[in-house]
Formats: sequence, C-alpha cells, structure tokens
Amino acid sequence: MIKRSLSLIIAMFFSLCLIVSCFGDISGTVSTSGSSSMESVVASLIEAFTAKNPDVMITYDATGSGAGITAVSERVSDIGLSSRKLRDSETNLNAVVLALDGIAVIVNNANTVEDLTVEQIAGLFTGEITNWNEVGGADMPVALIGREGGSGTRDGFETIVGVVERCVYDQELTSTGAVIAAVSANRYAIGYASLSSLSSETKTLTVEGIACAEETILDGTYAIQRPFIMVTRSGAELSDAASAFIEYALSPAAAEIILNAGAIQPK
Repeated sequence: MIKRSLSLIIAMFFSLCLIVSCFGDISGTVSTSGSSSMESVVASLIEAFTAKNPDVMITYDATGSGAGITAVSERVSDIGLSSRKLRDSETNLNAVVLALDGIAVIVNNANTVEDLTVEQIAGLFTGEITNWNEVGGADMPVALIGREGGSGTRDGFETIVGVVERCVYDQELTSTGAVIAAVSANRYAIGYASLSSLSSETKTLTVEGIACAEETILDGTYAIQRPFIMVTRSGAELSDAASAFIEYALSPAAAEIILNAGAIQPK
C-alpha cells in the first residue's frame, strides 16, 4: 500500500512538472482588439497571464466591438473582444462568453433622482421625456449622453431597453470613459456605462429598485446586462499562445481577476 501510494505521488509530481514545463515554454505574440468596455477586464487578464508567461506579448486595441469582430473576420486580430452577442450577419466566427457585465444608468452626482423604470429610461433616451421633473427630479431639461454607432455598449443598452435607432443623443462619444466624464461635468446629463467602468465621478441609478451589482447580474434580477465575449475565426488554427490565453481567461483561476476588474465570470 505504501509503495503504491509512493508511486502515485511520484507520478503526480512528474505530471505537474510536465504541465509547468509546457506552461513556461509558451512564447509568441497575440493580437486582440474590440470593446473599450472590456478594457479593464482584458488588461487585467493580460497582465496576469504574461506575468506567468514572460515570452508571450499580447496587444490590445480598444477599437469598439464591431471593429474587433471585423478584425478577426479579416484576419487582422487573433481574438476579437465584443460587449454584445454576434449578429446573424457575422458568420464564420466562434464566440465564447468570458464574463457578464451590467450596463449601469449614470447621472451627475448632484442629480436627486435615485431610481428609474426601464420604461422611464426608454422615454428619456427617445426624447419622450424631456424634463427631469417628469421622473421626480429638478425642473430642468435632460441632456442625453451615449456611445457612438458600432459601440457594443450602445448596442447592448439600446437592445435591452428597446430603443434601437430611436435615441436622440445630445452627445455621441467614442469611449465609456468619455461618457462618464461628460455626465460628471453636466448636472442634468444621463448616460450609461459598463459596471466594470463605474467610479465615484457619477451616480449610478437603481433600475426598478435593483442595483447594478455582481449578485443581481448573476441572479438575473438586474434588467440591463450583457455578455463580454471572445471571438475567433471558425476553422482558423490559433497559435499556442492565443489558445493558452483563451484557456486561462476562461479558467477558474481567472475568476477573481475578472471580478476585481468589475465584471463577473459566469457560473
């Protein structure tokens, strides 16, 4: 019995050594591009992965979800990053959910409104509601801030709220950070931002009494949420480095990194 146990320990030791050896031998470059909303999550994963694999260089270009998907289709990027699901027209691609993200509704810190229904949010962004006093706020006109066309955050928000191609933005900005900055600078502005990007610069509203938070996204009670996906080209052989990065990003070891970056790894 002792000899059998010793043999098992030795076998496990050599298997572990083999795994570590293979893991350490990974080298090469990996190009990723896409959603700016995923920047915090992806940058954190890249940092952790390359710390373990110093011979791998991973680039990330925050071009927006649509551009990232196109880059994979055109073989410009190894991995596309999208904060929306693939459309029916986006074919010959594989997609895997990396994380779940809530899209928060944000207002200026001085705004007295605390909660909105999905119906009220739709009314605000389509211009049916034009004054804050219609939803319990000050008697002042609403300033609508959103993302540019092609943004995964915009696509996710408009699709979930039911306002696709009906929004009347005062400003359309090219990054989530720019939306947050614009809302923080305008007392009567409203916008939307990824959970992973939220900060004290703006106030986050509850939606139908539910806060945008990890537990409400996982249990599905927060209404405005979407997936963060990694996209690759169907039939294309990925490099060992690209395959290893995807495997790592989807592993249990990455869960805490994703959470600390403001998103949630699906269960």
